[in-house]
Amino acid sequence: MTVSGIISAIIVGAIIGALGRLLVKGKQKISIIVTILLGIVAALIGTWLAQIVGVATTDGIDWIEIVLQVALAAVLVVVYTSVAGRRS
Repeated sequence: MTVSGIISAIIVGAIIGALGRLLVKGKQKISIIVTILLGIVAALIGTWLAQIVGVATTDGIDWIEIVLQVALAAVLVVVYTSVAGRRS
């Protein structure tokens, strides 16, 4: 992976992770690093699911893919906060 690819993944991860956190009610005690990592994972899984469903290669903006990514980020935020909450 190139440096620009890594930077792009971090930026996309931050945006997807932040949008996912906005969908979850309440305050989450998650650092920005964890938010970015959850966003990156959600973006990768969301893209993979969009390819399986066949919506990843549309003209223009792939809204369905973006919705999948953000929804997955919200799910990951909920899972992470519930698991991290049990450990503390």
